[in-house]
Amino acid sequence: MRKIICLLLFLLAAGTVRLYAQFMYGTTGLLQMPTAEMQRDKTFMFGGGVLNPEIIPSKEWWGNYYTFNYYLNVTIFPWLEVGYNCVLVKAKPGIYHWVPSTYGKFVNQDRSFHGRLRVWKEGWWKEWTPQIVVGLNDPTTGSWEGGSSSNDQRQNGFFCRYYIAATKHLSFKEYGTLGIHAAYVYNEKEINHLNGPCLGASYRFEVPESSFWNKLLNGATLMAEYDSQSVNIGGSYSLWKERINIVGELHQCKHPSVGLYFKIHLK
Repeated sequence: MRKIICLLLFLLAAGTVRLYAQFMYGTTGLLQMPTAEMQRDKTFMFGGGVLNPEIIPSKEWWGNYYTFNYYLNVTIFPWLEVGYNCVLVKAKPGIYHWVPSTYGKFVNQDRSFHGRLRVWKEGWWKEWTPQIVVGLNDPTTGSWEGGSSSNDQRQNGFFCRYYIAATKHLSFKEYGTLGIHAAYVYNEKEINHLNGPCLGASYRFEVPESSFWNKLLNGATLMAEYDSQSVNIGGSYSLWKERINIVGELHQCKHPSVGLYFKIHLK
């Protein structure tokens, strides 16, 4: 599994990189940290990923294995995005009532809802003013077994967080666009270690399409972030006009995860 993911990440580094989605959450952002960037109005996304255990909040619940997630996401208005995300869970002793024959098999999933609201558009007041978004992930959650609670420290709200994020873009003609991102993330769950200020940067190439290689380079985005606890890097490869996208992450610059998502503009 690790070798396959590393190979995919290598392919990402060699191709057109466009990162729009936090594929672990199924929302717009960088890798682990949120940003104030928004999808185009009436954008529908669905996809999933192979998640490294290092980015999963609860070792007690998931253990030390790669898992999978899938999600749906829609930007209802230019200023409102909502999503639904599921992360698969294997049976293990002491979790629910699974019998030994199910141990080590995917038998459950953690469900969560997500939302993002743009409260200030970039450049509304002055040209230098950033875009500002507030959001929440997994404020209340449950599983196949039923039940939902935002206060259960043991089984619910694994991906719970509240945040405010700001993003400012600086354009360099015939070179590209630099995105500067800052956020503050808060969560009330002891199991979720992401809590505090975050910083990130992205650089998207926009060079004259004078050759085949320039066309490949255009839209490529280089990214790095500090998610309040660690430094991460990642990328994405648009297989077909942003409609089919492969995304990848190196958590702490060494733990790989990959995802695939589809994007449809309904307007």
